[in-house]
Amino acid sequence: MKLAVTNIGLLAGVDSDLLACRRGEQMRTLNLLEHAYLIATDGVITDFGLEADMPALEPDTTVVDARGGAVLPCWCDSHTHIVYAHSREQEFVDKINGLSYAEIAKRGGGILNSADRLHEMSEDDLLEQSLTRAREIIAKGTGAVEIKSGYGLNTADELKMLRVARRIGELTRLRVVTTFLGAHAVAREYAGRQQDYVDLVCAEMLPAVADENLADFVDVFCDEGFFTPAQTAQILNAAARYGLQGKIHGQELADSGGVQVAVECGCRSVDHLESMTDRDISLLLNADTMPTALPGTSFFLNMPFAPARKMIEAGLPVAIASDYNPGSTPSGDMKFVVSLACIKMRLQPSEAINAATINGAYAMGVSDSYGSIAIGKVANFFITRPLPGIDFIPYAYTTPIIERTFLAGVEA
Repeated sequence: MKLAVTNIGLLAGVDSDLLACRRGEQMRTLNLLEHAYLIATDGVITDFGLEADMPALEPDTTVVDARGGAVLPCWCDSHTHIVYAHSREQEFVDKINGLSYAEIAKRGGGILNSADRLHEMSEDDLLEQSLTRAREIIAKGTGAVEIKSGYGLNTADELKMLRVARRIGELTRLRVVTTFLGAHAVAREYAGRQQDYVDLVCAEMLPAVADENLADFVDVFCDEGFFTPAQTAQILNAAARYGLQGKIHGQELADSGGVQVAVECGCRSVDHLESMTDRDISLLLNADTMPTALPGTSFFLNMPFAPARKMIEAGLPVAIASDYNPGSTPSGDMKFVVSLACIKMRLQPSEAINAATINGAYAMGVSDSYGSIAIGKVANFFITRPLPGIDFIPYAYTTPIIERTFLAGVEA
């Protein structure tokens, strides 16, 4: 099947160098073509260029008129928790009333609240709720997404979450990357026995996840009040024996040592980083680990923002992701995340868009096929209404701009 998109006002994210990610000053480069076309064959980009140079189209080609709008690669959201049971708006009110994230967790809310509710829900009902969120993010331009477990906290429910995440990838055209996050919190029945729970994750949960081939990565919440660096390393080393690379929730609530463990264990990404230090930046300079900021979390929880500007100026790459979850970031709107990165973290629009596309794809291990407009990559892109320029996207932070989204060359 051939698809041709014509009359493109701006084709953004063009990547002739096939970079795995963009680092430091490279992040300011967002290659653009004006008055362009794009051709995809069987869901893969096979040609693009200036419209004046467009080749003759084969008779069976489906032609889409962009009507002067911009075409961008779909967002690559590398950190979400969209498989969950029910919302937690009461905790939203608790936060307004002055309770902190940690205080809510100590009172039995937070992650444990979601675990209780998920335990009571069937896999099919969980899928139905989660598919609604998946379709929501598709409509907002996301084409590749990492979905983490972590609201199960026992083997059966963690497997249930990961199966639902896999089914979302089968039932939509989203590229779904799954991450096992059994070490998201300590299950209620293990209160006061945290090391026993860590041993359960390593000895029972991980083998079951690997046996069903349900996860692409393994994540650990290495932070104050959650898991220690030593426990994190124990879990990630156990994961490596199953061929699963690590990721880390780290430096969100405190200087927890999460970055150091991420580097030592060769993690694909280390996420949150609201409490990141200069030492952490130095550690990452010689690593392949992608620092990933979650500005929506800082916005919703009134927390400091990760020092993304400082990271880029030091020469690091940066990814940004939504952290879509019921407690700390109930939104998967990546356009708003891009705006927050500009407004609150002082990224240039081109830097923020690269952080949300090619660098997000790298953080999921899929930048060879997603995250930019390049021949041979999957035809995941969205078409906007006509824009005065790319900078308008983060500037107009609540304005709907997407007219149509295409995943693997098919309109979503």
